[in-house]
Amino acid sequence: MVRYSLRRLGIALAVLLGVTILNFAIMHLAPGNPVDMLVDPSAPQETVEYKKEQLGLNDPAPVQYAKWLSGLLQGELGYSLSTSAPVSEMIAERLKPTLLLSGLSLLLGLLLAIPAGIWCALRPGSRLDHVLTGLAFANTSIPRFFLALALIYLFANVLDWLPSGGMYSLGGDRGWTDSLKHLILPVVVLGTLIAGKLLLYIRSAVLDVLAQDYMRTARSKGLHPWRVLNWYLLRNALIPLITVVSAEVPHLLGGSIIIEQIFQWPGVGQLTIQALMARDYPTLMGLNLVAAAIVLAANLLADLAYTAADPRIKLE
Repeated sequence: MVRYSLRRLGIALAVLLGVTILNFAIMHLAPGNPVDMLVDPSAPQETVEYKKEQLGLNDPAPVQYAKWLSGLLQGELGYSLSTSAPVSEMIAERLKPTLLLSGLSLLLGLLLAIPAGIWCALRPGSRLDHVLTGLAFANTSIPRFFLALALIYLFANVLDWLPSGGMYSLGGDRGWTDSLKHLILPVVVLGTLIAGKLLLYIRSAVLDVLAQDYMRTARSKGLHPWRVLNWYLLRNALIPLITVVSAEVPHLLGGSIIIEQIFQWPGVGQLTIQALMARDYPTLMGLNLVAAAIVLAANLLADLAYTAADPRIKLE
């Protein structure tokens, strides 16, 4: 276990290094200059060059990357070009709302998909099976931005039941009940997308397990249906479910960029859009690094979950 963890840690660090190199190269090959967003368009060229020298943008790209990597090894992610604030503090402030939104969305998706997927697999071809799978296909086909705007129009503008955006109401008490009201719409948008995908995978996985010989043996022994369901069916269907859930983490992070912008949710997705618009390279580098670390951590947790779901799987 320890040897496996050390090997995976080494692989993760190598992947993170490769991600930073690739991101740095892409950002510096893109047209435009961050200084264009910081100085007056009518400013003389001397002012522009002075600002570029001050920010270290005149250094060759390998030198800039080496400076950034040196700061990273010291626990620093640099300073934002647009706000001059430490990038680590900016990301830490925005990461909590994003994790809250993503975590609740994933939880909602699981709560909807697991029982529905199992029911569809146990009653294949039934009317409810056709309805739920049809809804799952239709849900995954609807663009999230369209669904988000439709829900805002219906529940915020027409019915006036829920706020249209933000994390707290202006002048409110900024309590958890206020924040919960603002979470409902974005969580529904992301959670239903996850539920639609997971339902189809869970249905397929359970149908595959039901066709196995050991399921027929368990039934022929006269075991209680709940024991067959919990011990034989669900445990063996967990492996593909864990794989799909871990694969949803990058989609959640990517989807939150659009959803946070639409709902004005103050998370890393909104910060990413702001950094892109300002060509804020240090902030973008920090955001990409954090996103890659979260995805790698999710994959590592998935490996550990495999061993818990199926003792026959060994970490070597």
